[in-house]
Amino acid sequence: MGSKNKLKRFRENETFSNVIQPERDEVISGGFILRGRWRTDFFKNNNPVVLELGCGKGEYAVNLARKHPDKNFIGVDIKGARFWRGAKTALEENLDNVAFLRTQIELIDLFFEKDEVDEIWITFPDPQIKYKRTKHRLTNAGFLTKYKKILKEDGVVHLKTDSEFMHGYTLGLLHGLGCEVLYAHHDVYGNEYSPEEVTGIQTFYEKQYLEQQKPITYIKFRP
Repeated sequence: MGSKNKLKRFRENETFSNVIQPERDEVISGGFILRGRWRTDFFKNNNPVVLELGCGKGEYAVNLARKHPDKNFIGVDIKGARFWRGAKTALEENLDNVAFLRTQIELIDLFFEKDEVDEIWITFPDPQIKYKRTKHRLTNAGFLTKYKKILKEDGVVHLKTDSEFMHGYTLGLLHGLGCEVLYAHHDVYGNEYSPEEVTGIQTFYEKQYLEQQKPITYIKFRP
């Protein structure tokens, strides 16, 4: 994507009613105004709140919003030029149950109060295979602690990835920490019992992985 195109998308994002782009200082100081008030002040309902972390183009968040009008969805990513597509599509389709938050996922627990989130989706994250990159792996122990902090007691996390490494790493970590694994499979399209919400939505990159005959893995767990 050219720099002109990126700038155009950044400018458009600033006009979108479903895009939230807070200043980092505001968030770190604890001054983020929607914390604890997403339902009442932003979505104006009392429906469950579901996050998609590292949402990319926002394909999963938008598709889930189409399928579940009785839930609120928030796509989270630092790259606003990417989720511009999802935000624009949501506005064009009048999907008022989906929003996009531009931030680093490391700060996620500063945007939501305890028990404010019902579900978290992590779709095709960078597995950060190099040892020095472990701290950025979205299912490491530090991130799991943050998720537990903002999730309701019975809240769940979904991990969908093409990375066998990420799948195995996460499964091993969850067992080691004593977390409750509700479902796990290393090839959801090769398993007739896979949940429809997992196989019924395919991102642009997921379709490419499937064309390359790469298995798609999935874990549903409580942290």
